Amino acid sequence: MAEQVIPTSTDVLIIGAGPAGIFCALALVKRGDRSVTIVEKGLPIERRSCPKEQIGHCVGCQPCRITTGFSGAGAFSDGKLSLSYEVGGDLPELIGADLVQRTIARADQIYLDFGADPHVEGLEHPEEIAAIRRRAIKAGLKLVDCPIRHLGTERAQQIYGRIEQHLLDAGVTILFEHECLDLLIEEDAGGTRCTGAVVRSSRGKGGTPQEVRAQEVVVATGRRGASWLAGLCEEHGIAHESGPMDMGVRVEVRNEVMDDVNNVLYESKLVGYPNPFRDKVRTFCQNPGGFVSQENYDEGLAVVNGHSYKDRKSPNTNLAVLCTQHFREPFDRPIDYAQRVGTLMNMLGSGHILVQRFGDILDGKRTWREELSRSNVVPTLPDAEPGDITSAMPYRAMTDIVEFIKAVDQVVPGFASEETLLYAPELKFYSNRVRMDERFDTSVARLHCLGDSSGWTRGLMMASVMGLLMGEWLD
Repeated sequence: MAEQVIPTSTDVLIIGAGPAGIFCALALVKRGDRSVTIVEKGLPIERRSCPKEQIGHCVGCQPCRITTGFSGAGAFSDGKLSLSYEVGGDLPELIGADLVQRTIARADQIYLDFGADPHVEGLEHPEEIAAIRRRAIKAGLKLVDCPIRHLGTERAQQIYGRIEQHLLDAGVTILFEHECLDLLIEEDAGGTRCTGAVVRSSRGKGGTPQEVRAQEVVVATGRRGASWLAGLCEEHGIAHESGPMDMGVRVEVRNEVMDDVNNVLYESKLVGYPNPFRDKVRTFCQNPGGFVSQENYDEGLAVVNGHSYKDRKSPNTNLAVLCTQHFREPFDRPIDYAQRVGTLMNMLGSGHILVQRFGDILDGKRTWREELSRSNVVPTLPDAEPGDITSAMPYRAMTDIVEFIKAVDQVVPGFASEETLLYAPELKFYSNRVRMDERFDTSVARLHCLGDSSGWTRGLMMASVMGLLMGEWLD
C-alpha cells in the first residue's frame, strides 16, 4: 500500500475509525457539506487478520490487529448491537433516554442497510423470560432483558467493509497506519480552542510528524485509546473526571449449562450487589457457542475477551463477569490501576492469559494443565496458561466475583461448578470521563470526544449513536 499523503487541512478531523468515528463520518457524508479526514492507527478492514488463526498462538502484532483498524475492536468482537438505552454506558444521563432510544433505532437501520441480520434476539418466549427473572430475583440479582441484534464476528467484518468502501467512495480521507501524537490547542481572547492535531505515519519507525488543521476535531479512539486520551486531558487541561473502573474475569462453561438462557435471551444481562462490599457486579458480552480470545494493548498488556461467530460454533459459552469500583479522592488514576493489575496477571502467565477452575479458587489452589485435560469444559483459548488468578486479582474484586458467580448459579444451575473456567484479566479501559455538554462540546472549543474513550459509552451501539448525533450536530 502506497504511503498516504497527510492533508494540511480538513473541515472535520476524526481521530479513530471505531464505531463512533465511523458513524460521525457517515452522518457528515450524508450532509455533504464538509471535508472529512479520519486518522486510524490500524489497518483497513480487508487487511485485518489475526495471525493466531493460522499459527495457533499470539505473535504480538503492533498494534494488535484485533483491537485496532477500521471498526476498532468491534470488527473482531462478537458483533452484538444492544437495542435498549438501558445497556451500554451512561449516555442517557448526558442527553436523555428518549433521544438515545430514538437514535438507537436510526443507527440500527443503518446497520441493516449495510447488511446486518434482520433477526433480533430476545423478543420471544415471554413466559420463559419471566421464569428466568423470578430465579434472578430470588438470587438477589436483576435481569436486564435487552433485545440484541447479533452481527457475528465474521459478518461484522463484512458489514464494516461495506461501510469503509462507502466512506471512501464518498470522498472521506482515511489515513490508515497513522497515529495522532498530540492535539493543537491554542488560546486567544475568546478562550481555549482546538485547531487540529499532529499526525504521523506509524509504519516502521514512523514518519515525520505533520500538523493537520481542522475546523472541528473529534476524538473517538475507543477503549484502546482511553489511556492516551486521559493523558491529553491532563496535559491540555481538558475537563475530565475519574469514572468507575471495570475489572473481572471471563467465564467459560459448557453450552448445556447455558442452554435455557441462550435459547430464550441469547444474552442474559444480570446485575447484582453481593456482600460484603455491595459493589456492582454484572455479566457482559455473552457468547453462546463462542470462543475466548486474547487482545493486546500498548506496553504488551494482554487482556481476555470473547468472540461469537454466526457460522462457526464451539461447545462452550463464555461471558464476562465485571466488578465496578468507584475510587475516591485522592486517587484519580483508575486506568493505571487496572493496567498494573493486568500486568501482574500477565507476569504470572508468562505473557499469556491466565485460566483457573472455579473449584480450585474455592479450594485455594492453582490449576494445572493435566487437570484441564480431564475436564468437561475444554478451553477455547488453548494457549491460556493454567495458574492462580487470586495471586494477582485484588481481594475486593475477587470476593465480588466469587459471590456473584454463586448467585448466578441459582439462576443458571451449574454455572458455579468446580470445572467452570475463569480467564483473567478482563479489563475495560473507559474510566476517564470527559466533561461535555449535551451536544458533546468539551471545555476546549471545537473539540469533541466520542465513544468508549470518552467514558460515556460501552459497546458498539452506544458508540454508534454518539457518532451519528455528533455528525448531525456539528456546525
